[in-house]
Amino acid sequence: MTPISAPLLATGSLVQNHGSPRERLADAARQFEAIFLRQVLAEARKSHFGGDMFGEGNPDSALGTFRKMQDEHVADLAATRGAFGLARMIETQLAAQLGLAGTGSTS
Repeated sequence: MTPISAPLLATGSLVQNHGSPRERLADAARQFEAIFLRQVLAEARKSHFGGDMFGEGNPDSALGTFRKMQDEHVADLAATRGAFGLARMIETQLAAQLGLAGTGSTS
């Protein structure tokens, strides 16, 4: 049996391809913000403010699927643009705990 080689790990290019620890932390914080915003929008959608016109209340309908996709897209855009600032705050707090505070923010 021969060992599996990992040229990316051996040459150190893995860090170059995926960024510094601070950049990876910032990316993870943005992803967390997107997931959080998706859940917030999904719960807000369940409140049925305007009634059940056009079958919006049924998540299995075509319109329900479209609304879910729309909410996911809005959450991803908001997280990418830093509209709520959650990712920046999470990144700052975790960077301080991990000793990455002096490397500068990528947000």
